[in-house]
Amino acid sequence: MDAPTTTSSDDGTSGGGGGWFTPRRPPKRPEDGHPQPPGADAHQAPEGRRPASIRPLGRPEGPVPAAEPFAEPGERPSDEAVNEAAADSADGSASSSAEERILAAASVGPSPAVRPRPTPPPATQSAPPPVVKDSVTQASVAKDSVAKPSRPVSPDAALVQRTMAEIGPVADQVTSYFYALLFTRHPDLRPMFPAAMDAQRDRLLKALLTAAEHIDHTDVLVSYLKNLGRGHRKYGTRPEHYPAVGECLIGSLSRYASAIWDEETEAAWVRTYTTISQVMIDAAAEDELRAPAWWFAEVVSHDLRTPDIAVVTVRPDQPYPFLAGQYTSLETPWWPRIWRHYSFASAPRSDGLLSFHVKAVPAGWVSNALVHHARPGDVLRLGPPGGSMTVDHTTDSGLLCLGGGTGIAPIKALVEDVAEHGRRRPVEVFYGARTDHDLYDIDTMLRLQQSHPWLSVRPVVDQRAQLPDAVREYGPWNEYDAYLSGPPGMIRSGMDALRDVGIPEARIRHDSVEELVVAGD
Repeated sequence: MDAPTTTSSDDGTSGGGGGWFTPRRPPKRPEDGHPQPPGADAHQAPEGRRPASIRPLGRPEGPVPAAEPFAEPGERPSDEAVNEAAADSADGSASSSAEERILAAASVGPSPAVRPRPTPPPATQSAPPPVVKDSVTQASVAKDSVAKPSRPVSPDAALVQRTMAEIGPVADQVTSYFYALLFTRHPDLRPMFPAAMDAQRDRLLKALLTAAEHIDHTDVLVSYLKNLGRGHRKYGTRPEHYPAVGECLIGSLSRYASAIWDEETEAAWVRTYTTISQVMIDAAAEDELRAPAWWFAEVVSHDLRTPDIAVVTVRPDQPYPFLAGQYTSLETPWWPRIWRHYSFASAPRSDGLLSFHVKAVPAGWVSNALVHHARPGDVLRLGPPGGSMTVDHTTDSGLLCLGGGTGIAPIKALVEDVAEHGRRRPVEVFYGARTDHDLYDIDTMLRLQQSHPWLSVRPVVDQRAQLPDAVREYGPWNEYDAYLSGPPGMIRSGMDALRDVGIPEARIRHDSVEELVVAGD
């Protein structure tokens, strides 16, 4: 699953649909006789798309009983086999041979005893903050440094958060075991993931756990989950896949949180995951009625602005509706089934072209391919647009925009969007970079400033990239809506700075999922 970002880093996920490319030759659409990627048939009626209820592995159908997953004889692979395959997954291989070893080693084994029910945290207090490593979720490390009053949590949320705290020290093992179970129990799902699992590794589990941990924050999560549901269509995800993922999720958690795991904790996770998955399934079904699962897009220009930053412009094979400030996921012919998120660098254009600012990052598969290998004529694949960092045109509030590095791309799109609507509302842009060399798009921004008297552009060059500090020197900003786009660290410090100068959190917008979730705390 994906974690949206407004930067052009290699933050993303992987999904289905490999083997369909021939670089520089646009492939035919499925309706022209070209085979679709697995599960990409997006034209079935959405009615009746209710998945079977998830149940722990090895359980009969019916209500969740008070027992441990893998409770039935013969259902639980031996620890040695699972651990061996999990190690393969952690090393980035997750090979079919490892999966076969688990299947061959499946044997009767004692199930961990179901513990007496621990007393959950009171529903009127916040549960202890999770200590989950980066490999599972970044929400915990992005916790807000400003003290806030506790908000009530539901009993299910309290149990979920308690589980998250418990698995924190062994998050890597949870991730590896999850994928080992998924590919062993459901080998038909393996082709939906890239051959090298180090690119995917923790994306799916991280998104699931981030959503589950914040299940009470419906104002943040519903939009996030709907976007995930729509985006997962491009991977070939179908409703029947969700129960399989849920069973493996619960199997992994029950194994590594065994000290606190009981029937109520399990039931809370089942209810939580069922809610999460149903929002995603419904959003995907609705999206099928109005949009394809993915678009082909031909590269029409490649402008290398610096040795490691390129502006890539593409022409979709059919209309691609989006809003300024949004982003898309992108797949290249060089790395099938590897998707990365990039923000649109302009408002919608009359010629239908789309532009992206891409920075090649160390060991970044997709970013390096786009910067150093893409040429006009190459064919990429695009997922649906996503993100809520868009302009509210029903108000006259000013816009305070902070763009760091290639995060200036969606900021530029927002400026163009305001200009096209013809309303003279003040727009203040702070363009941050570590060196003058990194201000690769400053000429474009200054030309926009010359054309629009309501626009002010302030470049901020600092080796420490202290862009938020510069914002504090100006203002007041209490009548402005704020927009943040850039590296996660800049977004975190930017949130603090904007709150310090009096901008309510409800008027601060960005599309880093972990940060959005934390903002709901």
